[in-house]
Amino acid sequence: MITVILNCYKRPQYLKEQIEAIRSQTATPAEIIIWYNKPEVGKQYNITNLGAKVIFCDHNYKFHGRFAAALLSKTEFVALFDDDTIPGPKWFENCLESYKKKPGIYGTSGVILHENRYTPNHKVGWNGVVPNSNIEEVDLVGHAWFLKREDLAYLWREKPYSWDNGEDMQLSFFAQKYGNVKTYVPPHPVEDRSMWGSIHGVQYGNDKSASWHKSGHFELRNRIVREQLENGWKTLKMRNKK
Repeated sequence: MITVILNCYKRPQYLKEQIEAIRSQTATPAEIIIWYNKPEVGKQYNITNLGAKVIFCDHNYKFHGRFAAALLSKTEFVALFDDDTIPGPKWFENCLESYKKKPGIYGTSGVILHENRYTPNHKVGWNGVVPNSNIEEVDLVGHAWFLKREDLAYLWREKPYSWDNGEDMQLSFFAQKYGNVKTYVPPHPVEDRSMWGSIHGVQYGNDKSASWHKSGHFELRNRIVREQLENGWKTLKMRNKK
């Protein structure tokens, strides 16, 4: 029912923990695939002993490559994770139950945009001011994605504004534009972290490998939002005004 796509680039130290967390899910996935982005010069990682399929790539396709790998899955659903994201044991169960109520793209870190830029924004999910207790619609999600395999096709309907960033925004925008598919964050109860899509996000996602530390990261994301708004993206705020 579920194919999992993991990414290996700068944080191979978390792969074993990720895979153990995924295999411990109450809703067991059918397959785990690791997308191995070409690492920096002089760094090679032995990840062939983790019991997962590995796709080796000799070029760094950054954030989009793993979504291309997910197209090779044969299951109804696909689940993708950032390399710093460890899910609680009920994450897939949570997504499946939420999908039955509100079909769409699901993720563990949601963003609601306020203006014609990425920042400042309102976060929903594990890193919200208060984690959400109910399903909440958002403009985009990240860190972990859960969606129907067929909805992956929307990401490739148009050439992205950037291949260096913005895959999360582009997926939600193109899915909304071409399929009227909405984006949600499932419940992240404060009292039950087993349902969360990321349980060590603050600890693992704040190192020097984090993309948001790089110069120009948020400026590029701001430009992507503006371009997508000009191209027809209707944000949650815009749609709620009607």
